[in-house]
Amino acid sequence: MFIDSHCHLDRLKLADFDNKLENVIANAAAAKVNKLLCVSVTLEEFPAMAEATESYPNVLLSCGAHPLNQDEMIDEENLFQLSQHDRVIAIGETGLDYFYAPETREVQQDSFRKHIRVAQRANKPLIIHTRDAREDTLSIMKEEGAENIGGILHCFTESLEMAQAAIEMGFYISFSGIVTFKNAQELRDVAKMLPDDRILIETDSPYLAPVPHRGKQNQPAYVVEVANHLASIRGQSVEHIAKITSENFDRL
Repeated sequence: MFIDSHCHLDRLKLADFDNKLENVIANAAAAKVNKLLCVSVTLEEFPAMAEATESYPNVLLSCGAHPLNQDEMIDEENLFQLSQHDRVIAIGETGLDYFYAPETREVQQDSFRKHIRVAQRANKPLIIHTRDAREDTLSIMKEEGAENIGGILHCFTESLEMAQAAIEMGFYISFSGIVTFKNAQELRDVAKMLPDDRILIETDSPYLAPVPHRGKQNQPAYVVEVANHLASIRGQSVEHIAKITSENFDRL
């Protein structure tokens, strides 16, 4: 059985699934994906995301605001209150993205710090997005005590050194369909080196569909392809990857 540790069910174009979210969940079940974490990207849209998924007990939630979805400073108390929803198991996604929006660096950093504080207050792990911001991401994690709560560096595309630094702070490293891409050899080299007890798999659907589905809309069922590629990279069976990533998710 597999777990998709990061997807955005509320961002799917449901026209591809006969306009029914239940078909997406059914596809996942047919692929033996029995648990999904639906990740929030704005606080404003969180209530609608929670309502849309409430019929599916195997769909868990996070609560947070993506670093690229912020025009102003985040309300820390509002984040905390929303995080108390009974299906919320994580805070985020949060983090820093200087690749697309370096001009919002100050707002992103303020939000990131608030998410870390709320995670500690709520006693729920963090989901961190980081791109072109390695030094600041690790610095803020250390300054705000992120090691006290742990979490995930999701859709990982950074260096082995960054992965190791995050693992030392109690974090897990999650691999997406990017690990299957032809030009991602450096990432595959990182994936090969990490310990069994610190890796997770995800789709980040509807984005980043893995080979052989590139060019299509991604969906949680495709997390099996990520597992297949990781198994090949690491010289392990896909059953082993399913087992350890599921155990890691549940432990976190």
